[in-house]
Amino acid sequence: MPNAFRTHLGDFHTTRWSIVIGAQGHSPADVNASVESLYRQYLSPLYAYVRRRGYSPHDAQDLTHEFFSRLLEKGWLSSAQPDRGRLRTFLLVAMKRFLANEWDRAKAEKRGGLSQLVSLQSEEGERLFSASTAANASVPDELQFDRNWAMVLMQTTLDHLRREYERSTRPGDFTVLKSCLTAGRGDIDYIAIARELQLLPASARSLVHRFRKRFREIFRAEVAGTVSSPEEVEDEMRALISTLGQR
Repeated sequence: MPNAFRTHLGDFHTTRWSIVIGAQGHSPADVNASVESLYRQYLSPLYAYVRRRGYSPHDAQDLTHEFFSRLLEKGWLSSAQPDRGRLRTFLLVAMKRFLANEWDRAKAEKRGGLSQLVSLQSEEGERLFSASTAANASVPDELQFDRNWAMVLMQTTLDHLRREYERSTRPGDFTVLKSCLTAGRGDIDYIAIARELQLLPASARSLVHRFRKRFREIFRAEVAGTVSSPEEVEDEMRALISTLGQR
């Protein structure tokens, strides 16, 4: 599997795009490893998109599995070039074309390779679908796909940050600090945080600042892996965050 992450924050991460492009011209084992790594993160928003188009959970699972298979077998990945747009756009357009032109030929046949991954990730996709339907079923499917994409990136970032704290000398700080990510700067109760973490208020303020900064660094690295150049990263971050506030 390609080396997905770099250790220096100054590096430009091409994690997801490099996996897509790296899947071309390699052995089946390398291709499967690359695609599984890619869709381990992005299967859920695609599955939820298919569900919003009116398909049952079983059909959505079969269609998503078939979509992945055809990306590999039919050479669809050959049209994925990092200088042609954002990864989320490529995947959504490809899924739309698949549903419009290929869905009637998608069968629940013998599964292999990605089948277990599809089964596991479709559970998360079903949660995304249910949450979006309960919140606002009138939101356009494309906008909801972008929202789900943003939420998956946010959750991936949060999980990454949690693992960092689990390896630190103060693993319990994560649970206290994570609520600060959604709070406005003027709404953070530094005195309460200091009391809970047994720190001075000034130390608590510094800790919250570093926590929020680290979250943004990880989120930026995740987003950077889905666009074609470093210049697009900030625009994509703003675009994704804005989808979460749209009604």
